[in-house]
Amino acid sequence: MYDTEAFRSAIRRRLFAWYRRSARDLPWRRTRDPYAVLVSEVMLQQTQVSRVIEAYARFLRRFPTLRALARASLGDVLRAWSGLGYNRRARDLHAIAGLHPQSLPEAIEDLDALPGVGAYTAGAVACFAHGVAVAFADTNVRRVLGRAILGRAATEREAVAIDMRLMPRRRAAQWHHALMDVGAIFCRSREPRCAACPLRPVCRYRGAAEPHPPRQSSFAASDRRIRGAIVRALTITPHTVAELRRLIGDPRVPHLVAALADERIVETFGHRVRLPE
Repeated sequence: MYDTEAFRSAIRRRLFAWYRRSARDLPWRRTRDPYAVLVSEVMLQQTQVSRVIEAYARFLRRFPTLRALARASLGDVLRAWSGLGYNRRARDLHAIAGLHPQSLPEAIEDLDALPGVGAYTAGAVACFAHGVAVAFADTNVRRVLGRAILGRAATEREAVAIDMRLMPRRRAAQWHHALMDVGAIFCRSREPRCAACPLRPVCRYRGAAEPHPPRQSSFAASDRRIRGAIVRALTITPHTVAELRRLIGDPRVPHLVAALADERIVETFGHRVRLPE
């Protein structure tokens, strides 16, 4: 069905008509600076848009260019990142700046090879910064395109194949932004708002039941919470492992400090632990 020109025209027309009226005004959509786009895409990995908006502005004020980020210590970068979680993302951004302090590579395969980037982020930077018509799919795009065409959420491979067929070559950035907005506002994983969705007339899903992925274990009990607590404590002052364990009150602290040290997110000196300098 989606290989017909009539269908491609219909879905694009509906999507763009809605987007012109109702697009989310997000700060990273106002720039074509590849570095700023990369920062937004890395921050948005596994983090809600509402939490990223303020952090994005704060981070770019502190590190406005790749060179500024490269000159900073990893400890300073982790302090600026504090509150976003998944601190490996900050470490990888700092590593990228060290490798490319002047400018990011433009070729998708070179972006894909950067620390912590991968196919999705490489495609997003190429599309949103350089206007390249490349197919890629985040969680929202997989859900919107999968439900519209297949009647269910698509795998990444399926969504990229569908995206490649439907994406307009001259408006690829708007196309992907619009799909993300529809996914966030209407085509939600739970309790989708199908009746109000602008793609309803061309969608095969229309509220049909589909299995939900199993719920993840609670954040309160996760290693991620303890790792974040360790890094937050070290943004203030170095501590011994014993002090961190007493401060955080969890027996996993020694093991997780060792893991963070292996990942170069913290470092040890003597009997103390600190953020990298």
